[in-house]
Amino acid sequence: MKKILNLLLILGIVFIGNTQEKDDDSKIQTSNIQEYTPSKLLKKGQWDVKFFNSIYTQTKSTDEGSKSVTIDRQTFFTNTTEIYTGVSKNARINIGLILQVRSNTFGGAGVFDVFKFKDNNTDARSGLTTIAPSIRVQPFKNIGNFSFTSSFYIPVFSDKPNAPYLDKQSYFWETKFFYDKTFGGDKWQIFTEIDFGFNFGEKRKDANPLTENISERFANNSLFMPISAFLSYFPSDNTTVFINLQQTYLIGYDNPDSGDNNFSQNGTAFGFGGKLQLNETLNLEASYGKIFRGHNFQGLGNTYSVGLRALF
Repeated sequence: MKKILNLLLILGIVFIGNTQEKDDDSKIQTSNIQEYTPSKLLKKGQWDVKFFNSIYTQTKSTDEGSKSVTIDRQTFFTNTTEIYTGVSKNARINIGLILQVRSNTFGGAGVFDVFKFKDNNTDARSGLTTIAPSIRVQPFKNIGNFSFTSSFYIPVFSDKPNAPYLDKQSYFWETKFFYDKTFGGDKWQIFTEIDFGFNFGEKRKDANPLTENISERFANNSLFMPISAFLSYFPSDNTTVFINLQQTYLIGYDNPDSGDNNFSQNGTAFGFGGKLQLNETLNLEASYGKIFRGHNFQGLGNTYSVGLRALF
């Protein structure tokens, strides 16, 4: 685990060093945070590398309805590394790879204990959990601000029976649709996103508790569907602040008579954040999110995120 984190840190330092050599005067020629939204694809030969880190922590959850109940603190750290490159001359197809590293703690452990990256059978798990080949497509030539990204997540972590939850033991096919619109003299932007994520894998009731982690199969055979909207304001060409609202659904699509994964779960969150273009290559992002309502054992926690993005 430490080797993985050290590698990510070294890559970030390399990107910063290369950028400083190209831009000794620290003058930014273009605004990537305005131009390269998730809706906009890369030109052939361009690269987009993003290191995104988030901590979600909760001490409250709903019961089987929507009533809030207190629980022992649970904290989930996720590092997502996304690497994309343009492969078409008309900037309408990108291909990439996504890797996720997670660290989770349970039983009332402190928030920052996730950075210890423990892995045991009592109150902590960590490791590289998924890899995902991915493709981005702009389907309509005349609508450059509409695109979709389709990724297939493959679990690569070991199956440990009776261990704390680390990630879903399922194959996950997710397609995200993006659209944005700039207005108000290029000072405002509305960005919308809808995701369709399908979890495939062994049913929870069919798992062997002696050799398999049943808790990591809770979402198998389900549809994950977040719907998000962001409103951004650009105080300058190289800075932006935003607010967002998200409604998320997790819907089991098993036969109701099967007795497994026949559930409905949803939650609503709001958030805010900002982005800063450091130089021609690097962008920095920070955000906060709060799940303020939910149904059927939905966590009611807070998310703190920071990301570093390199476009070159």
